[in-house]
Amino acid sequence: MTESAFSMLQTALEFGLTADEYALIVRRLDREPNAVEIGVFSVMWSEHCSYKSSRRHLAKFPTTGPRVIQGPGENAGVVDIGDGQAVVFKMESHNHPSFIEPYQGAATGVGGIMRDVFTMGARPVALLNALRFGDPKHPLTRRLVAGVVAGIGGYGNCVGVPTVGGETNFHAGYDGNILVNAMCVGLADADKIFLSAAPSAGLPVVYFGSKTGRDGIHGATMASAEFNADDDDKRPTVQVGDPFAEKLLIEATLELRATGAVAAIQDMGAAGLTSSSVEMAGKGGVGIDLDLDGVPQREQGMSAYEMMLSESQERMLAILKPGREAEAQAIFKKWNLDAATIGQTTDTGRIVLRHQGRVVCDLPLAPLSDDAPLYDRPWVQPTVQPHLDPATVPAPADWESAVLTVIGCPDGASKRWLWEQYDRHVMANTLEDSATGADAGIVRVHGTRKALAMTSDRTAPTTIAWRRRRGSQ
Repeated sequence: MTESAFSMLQTALEFGLTADEYALIVRRLDREPNAVEIGVFSVMWSEHCSYKSSRRHLAKFPTTGPRVIQGPGENAGVVDIGDGQAVVFKMESHNHPSFIEPYQGAATGVGGIMRDVFTMGARPVALLNALRFGDPKHPLTRRLVAGVVAGIGGYGNCVGVPTVGGETNFHAGYDGNILVNAMCVGLADADKIFLSAAPSAGLPVVYFGSKTGRDGIHGATMASAEFNADDDDKRPTVQVGDPFAEKLLIEATLELRATGAVAAIQDMGAAGLTSSSVEMAGKGGVGIDLDLDGVPQREQGMSAYEMMLSESQERMLAILKPGREAEAQAIFKKWNLDAATIGQTTDTGRIVLRHQGRVVCDLPLAPLSDDAPLYDRPWVQPTVQPHLDPATVPAPADWESAVLTVIGCPDGASKRWLWEQYDRHVMANTLEDSATGADAGIVRVHGTRKALAMTSDRTAPTTIAWRRRRGSQ
């Protein structure tokens, strides 16, 4: 191995790739990659983006049905609720960022899940969460609970979307890694769903939203790694959110949808500009050519590597229909968003990145978008707990002590302190929420006699149901 090749291997290992994965990249390219290309591979082949360890198990779930408009493979799922309407929903974790920096980790989890929903052309109407913390006596638990709950409320409340349900549980098994799952539900016209696949070559690629900074670089890789004693060193990989910018982004995106100018659209979530551009072009079977000099930047001297891997929040990538750039720019200006045409789709099947007049990355899209390595990790069948027969369970010696023990359990204790921090009635469509003790949050479908019932539950997948109000068919 040459000195240069050894240096690139070391870079790949630092970025979270294995030696075998690096060797596979070299074989796929028939050459050594450069540092920018290694960065692109490292995030696209991370667990967070490629699901290389869980994809084979996720494929076991049923994903089709008579009312399913869109299943896995897009930003969110879409289900027909009749009358030309659809509910769009997504639930996603932000565990590692929230463990490292609780407030921003949870806040940007909320922001990211909302973008997944309104990217599809839906207006967010409800938020939920599912939280798992360690033992209340653990020295980190109080700080983590306070920060995560404040982050969820701080972001959702400012954007103006009600948090109508959720669950919070405690167990020592989560002492080393909490779970922070955020969910968003939105409403859209069933025949006006935005997809992310680029439809053809020769279309303009437009960046809009907030400027790109150096926050969150390698956030997807960090989210795929195990924790150790150096966790505090990972804080720079946690993104910083701006809920007021998100509100502008929602309105601009939905207004852009109404013009019919959008051919494809994707939010810049995990892996930022890398994942959005690779996924849009890869799904569409086209190529993409980007000039990074045009990317709106909030910091001086950003490298191509930093721009591609930044996970700065509140950013979108759109592929527009020919000749519609001026129309879109007028909307972005109205909502005070940064925007720029930074490239075009091509027929090459490759991603080409240019920076300061030279090509800094030239990769085939297939190995990035749909050909990441897949693993069958070792697993152990969990022990099934025996069924308890009440007739064989001895009565407590002290009933008063037993009752106090049960109601004093953190899982059974009141969560009022948590949900009081969430605005549950903004938008004025909430019928039931955490405060009522209902089994589900219920939000009316404005202007109809229908409502959506939604919950997150530790014993079953998050469920969405819809119903007609009494008196209608």
